Amino acid sequence: MGSQFAARLWRVGLFSLFLTLFSACDNFAALMRQATYPPDFRYVSGQELRSNMDQLAFQLQQLDGALGAATDNQDAQQVQVLRILGNMERIGTELRAGDSGSNHPFLEDHMGDFVSNVTQARVAASLSPPRYYMAGRVAGACVNCHQVNR
Repeated sequence: MGSQFAARLWRVGLFSLFLTLFSACDNFAALMRQATYPPDFRYVSGQELRSNMDQLAFQLQQLDGALGAATDNQDAQQVQVLRILGNMERIGTELRAGDSGSNHPFLEDHMGDFVSNVTQARVAASLSPPRYYMAGRVAGACVNCHQVNR
C-alpha cells in the first residue's frame, strides 16, 4: 500500500514538473494549438487582432478624408484612394479565417465579405472615370459588423 502511494505521488510530481517546464516556455500556447487545432485553423491573438483592426481604422479614416476632400486633382485623389483600398484589402486578407475557422467567430463570418467589398471598391475606383460608391460602402461594412459583434 505504501509503495503504491509513493509511486502515485512520484508520478504526480513528475507530471507537475513536466507541466511547469512546458508552461514556462514562451511557445507553450502555440505548441498546444498545434496539437489541438486543425492545421488550417487561423488562430488570431488578441494583440494581432487589435493591431490589425487599428490599422484598418486608420486606413478607413484616410479613405474618408480622401473621398471627402474637395480637390482639383482627380488623378491624385484616385491614386490615394487606390493605395488606401489596397492597404485595407491586404490587412483584411491577413485577418481572414482559415478553412477550418478562427478563434474569432466574426472574422470567420464577416471578414471574407469585407475583403470582397474592398476588392470591388478598388476595382470600381480604378476605372476611368473612377467610381467611389463602393468605397463609401466599405465604411458601412465596418460599422455594421462592429454593431452586430459588440
